[in-house]
Amino acid sequence: MTSSFPSTLGIDFGTSNSAMALRIGSAAVRPIPLEGEQTAMPTALFFHSEEHSTHYGRDAMTQYLEGEEGRLMRSLKSLLGSALLQDKTAVHGHLVSYQDIIALFLRHLAARAQQVLGQVPERVVLGRPVHFVDDDAERDALAESALREAAHRAGFAQVQFQLEPIAAALDYEQRLDRESVVLVVDIGGGTSDFTVVRLGPERIARADRSVDVLATSGVHIGGTDFDHRLNLELLQPLLGFRHIGKTGREVPNKVFFDLSTWHLIQWLYTAKAVREAQGLRSNYQDTRLHERLMTVLEERLGHRLANTMEQGKIAVSQTGAAQTLDLGWMEAQLQAEVTPEALTAHLQPALARVVACAAECLRRAGLQADAVDAIYLTGGSSALRPLRSALRVAFPDTPQVEGDLFGGVASGLAYTQG
Repeated sequence: MTSSFPSTLGIDFGTSNSAMALRIGSAAVRPIPLEGEQTAMPTALFFHSEEHSTHYGRDAMTQYLEGEEGRLMRSLKSLLGSALLQDKTAVHGHLVSYQDIIALFLRHLAARAQQVLGQVPERVVLGRPVHFVDDDAERDALAESALREAAHRAGFAQVQFQLEPIAAALDYEQRLDRESVVLVVDIGGGTSDFTVVRLGPERIARADRSVDVLATSGVHIGGTDFDHRLNLELLQPLLGFRHIGKTGREVPNKVFFDLSTWHLIQWLYTAKAVREAQGLRSNYQDTRLHERLMTVLEERLGHRLANTMEQGKIAVSQTGAAQTLDLGWMEAQLQAEVTPEALTAHLQPALARVVACAAECLRRAGLQADAVDAIYLTGGSSALRPLRSALRVAFPDTPQVEGDLFGGVASGLAYTQG
């Protein structure tokens, strides 16, 4: 595909999922299929150790879950702004930084764009959260700079950034037939971001929309944090979390916190980490729990455990019914249960902070809740029932409107004016 009209490629590089969308000239935005006809893909890479091949998205997850030898990496966006970003790890016999791996994923997106479009669009708008790092402007700026550099390494020449909740608002604006004040709630894998924005059909064509953005806020809590809390409370006790040992003390808990955090799991597979976990055996009274822990570490099943929790969370939220999690791959006939009540109880502290951040966004805009015409929900984790219930309690008279949970931000990024 070639065109004399300027084109904009919107890239939503997410903690859990990524998406792309294209706009040529003043035409409507269209999403770009990333895997078959799927327009969103998991932000995941799998490095196959025997074939020395690299797999992405659903293919990466499938390779890992089917037991292929190699390394799975997810939640790489969570490392932006972290000292771990420049740490190096072995990939196909070479030491590379985690920033290099982010660039590798973005290069895959660039190749996909070129395959579908015939060229890489000259202008790329990348989404970014309101805060990569809470309460640290310097680290936040470093995170954006690192992502920009990774995008340049991936082959994108002209890179701009737009706040993800503002991008979501620009996507929502395309379907409005009257002026509205909207609270955009964008709950992704790593962050929860909010904006209060004035939208409407007569405002779409304005190049400068800064006057329409009444306030923004954000907090570094998202779907991976929800998964972490549920994993820690519901699955890690099966491995010894909060287990009281022979001395009357709990088993040291750092390994359980790391094992329930997507982007830290891979560090537990090193020989040093496995030895340290083996040394915990004397802290256990029930050594069967320790045996399960060692099975997970020695057989590199930590990501599978995290994925089981994530899928259980989604199923409970979608059905409103309890779900039984099959853990027979860890120990014969082992199971765990996730209930709607457990989902609400364990996530309540995190959800309270998310809702408080939404309320803070309204406060910054100088508005009461009744001045908002709608709450526009986007981001995969905004589908969570306990979250929507918490928002309904906080804003009882404001209708909730569901957007394209996985593609809306990418579309809005493509609508961003230069």
